[in-house]
Amino acid sequence: MVDLATPRRLLPGIMAAAAAVGTLAPALAPALAQTGAWATSWAASVQGPYPVGNPSAQPSQAVPFPDAATGARDQSMRLVIRPTVWGPQARFRFSNALGTRPLTLGAAFVGLQLGGGTIMPGTNQPMRFAGAAGITIPAGGDAWSDAVALPFATDPGLLAGRKLAVSFHVVGESGPMTWHAKALQTSYLTAPGAGAKGAEEAELAFPHPTASWFFLDAMDMMMPAATPVIVCFGDSITDGTASTMNGDDRWPDILQRRLHASRPNAIAVVNAGIGGNQVAGPATYSAAQPFAGGPGALARLERDVASLSAVSHFVWLEGINDFSRNGQASVETVTGAMRRGVAMLRQRLPRARLVGATVVAALGSTSAAHGFAEQDEKRRALNDFIRTPGLFDAVIDFDAAIRDPATGRMRAEFVPDSTVGGPGDGLHPNRAGYVAMAAAIDPALLLG
Repeated sequence: MVDLATPRRLLPGIMAAAAAVGTLAPALAPALAQTGAWATSWAASVQGPYPVGNPSAQPSQAVPFPDAATGARDQSMRLVIRPTVWGPQARFRFSNALGTRPLTLGAAFVGLQLGGGTIMPGTNQPMRFAGAAGITIPAGGDAWSDAVALPFATDPGLLAGRKLAVSFHVVGESGPMTWHAKALQTSYLTAPGAGAKGAEEAELAFPHPTASWFFLDAMDMMMPAATPVIVCFGDSITDGTASTMNGDDRWPDILQRRLHASRPNAIAVVNAGIGGNQVAGPATYSAAQPFAGGPGALARLERDVASLSAVSHFVWLEGINDFSRNGQASVETVTGAMRRGVAMLRQRLPRARLVGATVVAALGSTSAAHGFAEQDEKRRALNDFIRTPGLFDAVIDFDAAIRDPATGRMRAEFVPDSTVGGPGDGLHPNRAGYVAMAAAIDPALLLG
């Protein structure tokens, strides 16, 4: 179901606008290219190969993907994504970063999601790659589509919160799949051998649900020049563990809605979190040596931040996994890695505002790898480092927003899990906790 349903009385207006603008879109494209610029509107940091990762509320993938080594086989995917700003044109980046063989994609489309795996009639637009209907991406590589006109995107205010369905055919066998495990968004898959089904508006060919995104890792919109793009970078607490499935309730989502209240469709907020990610580890990461938390922060800053379009702000919330029983890093190791990461971004993005965020408490967590006293001591030392002037341009104090000062643990009301129910783990905030985190951000840090 679409999270922000369009009232029925407005649907005729959308469809009439789509029909009218569709004939004008090719003529408008050159002018738009001259007056606007690409801005990243959505992103999902890749990891893999599937099934290595930490998905949430994942349905069984045994039918659509019976063999991880084979991956996708002559089948289509319909991935549902939510733009954070809307423009008249879009382009899409597909990644084979963790693949071990060339990935061939064909028959790709993008349309407005009506509900489930169904496309709103008349909105499904074909996608091209350097003018061709498909593309082969080498192992370890990625590729952008050509610009796709979105004739239905004539009123960004009306589309705020709506979602796109990106459909594409995996030709032959993909081999090991590059993916983003924790989408917290239901997308849809055909059965293996079903062939190219992306042109179909109906959902009947896409019976299999998934709570992950495969191959697709970024989307740009054509926006007015200098549109701010805020990249929220981190681990599962940025990725949204324990928030609401299909609710868009991660703290970056809530931040985006806060900012849009004063500046509608003017600021993009994209999520570069990976569940289980670390600042300094793992030492090595590849398809042959994967790690559930994805490549370390320093290894992915270029692809997941610096290579995105029009990045103006960077918010870094990370470190608790480095101090877990799976990481066991020293404070000096993590602070040194964080210094190197900031230095790299200052070189690559000299105009961007870099914001540090204090790491939230995990003391007493029921997670086997977290919750012990030494971890909390290291966390507090890392937070002292983050708060020290000179490294970041500004600091957001998430720790103060989440921690109960009487116990040193997460506040009790933030513990119960919002995604799958249950008592929660004392490590990941629930929806109420993510709301509190977003509320703790002074908009002036990002709008000034």
